[in-house]
Amino acid sequence: MENPFKHINQPLKEVPQELKSKVMNDIAMAKLIMELAALFSYNIGDIIETVMKSRKDKK
Repeated sequence: MENPFKHINQPLKEVPQELKSKVMNDIAMAKLIMELAALFSYNIGDIIETVMKSRKDKK
């Protein structure tokens, strides 16, 4: 097996434009999915903090 670290100091190779645009579209889709998941999921830390504050206020 070839050592991949030998290629670190090599000059970068040009990537085809089609591949570059596909990768960028995939990254954009992944970011969109992550933002939607955060929008529709519960923020557990915020819920715990709110419950703890409401318990302190009742005492």
